[in-house]
Amino acid sequence: MSIISISTPVQLKNVIIQDDFWSPYISLIRDVVVPYQWEALNDRIEGNEPSHAIQNFKIAAGLEHGDFYGMVFQDSDVAKWLEAVGYLLEQMPDPDLEKVADEVVDLIAKAQHADGYVNTYFTLKEKAGRWTNLAECHELYCAGHLIEAAVAYEKATGKGKILEVACKLADCIDATFGPEDGKIKGYDGHQEIELALMKLYRVTSNDRYVKLAKFFLDERGQSPHFYDLEFDRRNGETHFQALKIAKDKSYSQAHIPIRMQQTAEGHAVRVVYMCTGMADVAAATGDEDLLKACRALWHNIVNKRMYITGSIGSMSYGESFTLDYDLPNDTAYAETCASIGLIFFAQRMLQIEQRSEYADVLERALYNTVIGGMSRDGQHFFYVNPLEAWPEASGKNQNFDHVKMERQRWFGCACCPPNIARLLASLGSYIYSFHGHTLYAHLYIGSQVTVEVDGGAVGLIQHSELPWNGNIKFELKMDEPKIFSLALRVPSWCRSWDVRVNGQPVVESAMRLFNGYLHLERKWNAGDIVDLVLAMNVSPMKGNPEIRETVGMVAIQRGPMVYCLEEADNGKGLHKLIIHPGFEDQVSFDSSLLGGLLTIDLTAYRLQDEGWKDQLYRVKDEDHLEATTARFIPYFAWANRGSGEMRVWIRENTVLPS
Repeated sequence: MSIISISTPVQLKNVIIQDDFWSPYISLIRDVVVPYQWEALNDRIEGNEPSHAIQNFKIAAGLEHGDFYGMVFQDSDVAKWLEAVGYLLEQMPDPDLEKVADEVVDLIAKAQHADGYVNTYFTLKEKAGRWTNLAECHELYCAGHLIEAAVAYEKATGKGKILEVACKLADCIDATFGPEDGKIKGYDGHQEIELALMKLYRVTSNDRYVKLAKFFLDERGQSPHFYDLEFDRRNGETHFQALKIAKDKSYSQAHIPIRMQQTAEGHAVRVVYMCTGMADVAAATGDEDLLKACRALWHNIVNKRMYITGSIGSMSYGESFTLDYDLPNDTAYAETCASIGLIFFAQRMLQIEQRSEYADVLERALYNTVIGGMSRDGQHFFYVNPLEAWPEASGKNQNFDHVKMERQRWFGCACCPPNIARLLASLGSYIYSFHGHTLYAHLYIGSQVTVEVDGGAVGLIQHSELPWNGNIKFELKMDEPKIFSLALRVPSWCRSWDVRVNGQPVVESAMRLFNGYLHLERKWNAGDIVDLVLAMNVSPMKGNPEIRETVGMVAIQRGPMVYCLEEADNGKGLHKLIIHPGFEDQVSFDSSLLGGLLTIDLTAYRLQDEGWKDQLYRVKDEDHLEATTARFIPYFAWANRGSGEMRVWIRENTVLPS
């Protein structure tokens, strides 16, 4: 098997996050989010939409009586919760949490069929329906999440029971699907199994799992079309009546073979999960054509179909991509899970090609959409992440029905909350990677990391003031001098930077800027200090002129943070605010605002209603503008102060008022 040389993410257990901004999030996941979600999965939170996910497993295991309840993919919520627990336990022992998780493992094992099959929906509700509606019913998707959870939990605890469950399930799938006679030549409607099988391969070294993942990818979109054959076999029965998934092939990226796909089509989460699996398989097999397809889809998403907040999926129907540059702000879907999937894809590409563009997108999605998808209390969540919100319209105009002004406690389709939990619980694995003799720092998050260089341990302590200030310091720890390269990312938002080693400026001949990383190669000694200062300016950002919704407007960004206007600070009618080029800005940190936020005040003008009265239109004359101050807060923090207007993009007028 030919393998593409990739960088290795540093194991989660070897990274300790100690960061003023991110440590509270990790604590929130451990102390609030995971316990809260456990209660939600058990239907013990009054007022929440019922989950029934744990109860489904109890019934399937023969421990309770009753019927299946919930979405066809309800099992995946339990799996993602267990995966988050695995990441937390890998970093810090918690006997009480581990005991609860062990009980979940026992429950899943009891619900597993003798042949390895696990799925409560088909065990309880459609007993004869196994593998008959892959286009719609998420069997392999649920299996993939269970496999991911098993890998994380076994790695954290060393307990093999759940990994045995996962291997039996994977073997059941392998016995069912493939190119051989008698097997199903098909694939799931929602990609997930592919990347999960690759994780299972990495812990078991079983090549069959790589071959199976590659089969699922290669088979997608081939003719005669699997969905059509499957649809005919079940006499046209459909599970999701509104979407017509089996007929709308692009919805699940099954319209053409994946190597021919040049644009991101259909359901946004499925696209990036598929791309993550594609990158994994390409790296393991040396499939350059598959990697080329990954690059093409990455380019299309990031350069033509991504919001400035790192969110993707512009249409509510089908939670989908539409066409290049179609990025409406007020009707954006921008599902939280889609940005999480984009982070997965970015990390895999970053392992293959150490290019800062991947880390830039990862950082953008993380600091804006992902943490914006959860409230500061850890118990309310956004499924949809618009870039403009108008409460009155959301109550009257059905085009805005999917846009919520406040985060919800839970959802009937609750994929996003546990997805946030598992991502943030594993955040330490996204900060660094090691390739050859180079230690890469992809994210500037205060942390301690230990890696092995030439048979000896090297420790790196990072102190970071991001996202509010661009001061980063690294301290080296080792028993003896080591020669290696420390590669520091220069973010796309940074216009200038300064780097020093032991207080001395690094001369040009001693460093190399390559693919967006500043490589410092030298003999390092214990106690060496690297200081990196990244300029953090208040930057007015413009959209490509092809984006119809942002022409004549700017968005405010500082460092990795995109900022927004909120009614709580600026009153109603945010669409009437205007700024001019060359604005004056005032940056200040408000420790009392939502746990501490850096705000930006800009000189601005408000369009007045003077002279309009009951007129809807009139002959153009000079606008009446009133000088004011516009206050911007980080986008991720919006909707934590009640329902109100919000907008990211603000009008820019190059003509100064008289």
